[in-house]
Amino acid sequence: MDQTAPWLELSFDATAEAVDWVRSLLAKTPYTGTLHLTPYLAAERVSDYLAADRINDQADASSPWAFTVYLYVPYNSQARSQIDDIAQQLSPLHRTGLTSELQTAILNEMPSLNAALNPLAHRVGQRFVVRWLAGAEPASPDSPIFPASTDDIELNLPPSLAFGSGLHPATVLSLRLLEKYVQPWMHTLDLGCGSGILTVAIAKLGAQVLALDNDAIAVGATAAAVQQNGVAPQVTVRAGSLGSGSQMGHWMGGDVLDDVPALQPAASFDLIAANILARVHIALAPDFRRALRLPDLADLAGHEPGGLLIAAGFTAEYEADVAAAFVAAGFEAVGGDRLNEWVALAYRLRAE
Repeated sequence: MDQTAPWLELSFDATAEAVDWVRSLLAKTPYTGTLHLTPYLAAERVSDYLAADRINDQADASSPWAFTVYLYVPYNSQARSQIDDIAQQLSPLHRTGLTSELQTAILNEMPSLNAALNPLAHRVGQRFVVRWLAGAEPASPDSPIFPASTDDIELNLPPSLAFGSGLHPATVLSLRLLEKYVQPWMHTLDLGCGSGILTVAIAKLGAQVLALDNDAIAVGATAAAVQQNGVAPQVTVRAGSLGSGSQMGHWMGGDVLDDVPALQPAASFDLIAANILARVHIALAPDFRRALRLPDLADLAGHEPGGLLIAAGFTAEYEADVAAAFVAAGFEAVGGDRLNEWVALAYRLRAE
């Protein structure tokens, strides 16, 4: 890629919730570049921020925006068509107030995005440190973003357009509950693995993971994240879904892999993590039940029992319907978490 050729810079401000939607929607366009983020700053503060090289500056509390997003396309005869395609895909986010209007600028060369602005890093829960990587290598430890702890678990995410940046509330809630419930002895399923962030988190907590997704971008992104984080011995990444999920299509209406294999539920997992839409949780509740096993409590040597389902990806509006489906399928509630209107639930198989 010629960094000195003319470029069109596309930029817009976004809420933290919007970043994952942006990534997933861009995957439906011909855009092949990377997505760069900076913490949102009012225009008059940007030059001071850059000069001070301040990574963790606070955004304007009166603004709805958390980040500014930058995309770069070559300034050539196809540029206008590509911009129109991107704008069309992202327009629902602007209409619903999740992003600002798309801005464009012509640049003589691709800007040099230093480590202070990209990768972005942030804490989730007590131990997870999520880092968005600009390239193949993690951010330099010589420039810590916040005080480090010996208990920190780094989740390094290579660039991808798969859902799961660690910024969306549903992902944050999933990570919080995984931190609480995952045990090293567990065999787990990450259903709808997306970027691989939950898969890597589970593996770094010591468990074995089967990661499934019916989207080719997600399968590739998870495989890359697994390699980046050095957890390949604990993880199997496959194209597929659980039970009837293989007939439900793409959760955002995108393209799915042809002939998606269906994993037949067979009481083989101690924990399932699923950050997917409410309607999919409801449809798959019986499959979740059949896929989980509840071990003999006498064999656990003081550990918490398995048979756990960590469900996220929906708002409080759908909580009652999801909970009712789980109870009807044979689960009982054991915990949960909330962030704004988003909800994550922890359920366990009822002892028979």
